[in-house]
Amino acid sequence: MRKVGIVMGSDSDLPVVRKAADMLRAFGIPFETHVYSAHRTPEEARAFARGAREAGFGVLIAAAGMAAHLAGALAANTTLPVIGIPCQGACLEGIDALLSTVQMPTGIPVATVAINGGGNAALLAAQILAVEDAELAEKLDRKRAEDARKVLEKDAAIAEKMAE
Repeated sequence: MRKVGIVMGSDSDLPVVRKAADMLRAFGIPFETHVYSAHRTPEEARAFARGAREAGFGVLIAAAGMAAHLAGALAANTTLPVIGIPCQGACLEGIDALLSTVQMPTGIPVATVAINGGGNAALLAAQILAVEDAELAEKLDRKRAEDARKVLEKDAAIAEKMAE
């Protein structure tokens, strides 16, 4: 199975990245995490993206706040799928990062999840990898079924409580 590369622009993004890492672990998907800044370590970020396919990666996840250029910087240097996680910063509650991540020019796509959406970034990475991995696809199907079961249990509990 190809692995997922998770890159954060700063160690302050670690709480969001942990959500992605935990989800990938739950599915048994190998991953690596790195801190590379699009602005402070552009050469390292570029080298990582350029060598990612050969290093066994299938998807890259980039978590960054504020200007949030990391996902775009990685995507500009690889044709692997890149998923951007805009992280909430001190200003504008993450809207700045969301807009920076989602507004990519034609030819350099970045899939973008919700602000602080580490869990969904990992699930999207899993879905991408599952295109070629039937066992992983089955794990995703089981998770969806389990999530649905939990919602229906809550529905039944609320209906019972409201009937009292």
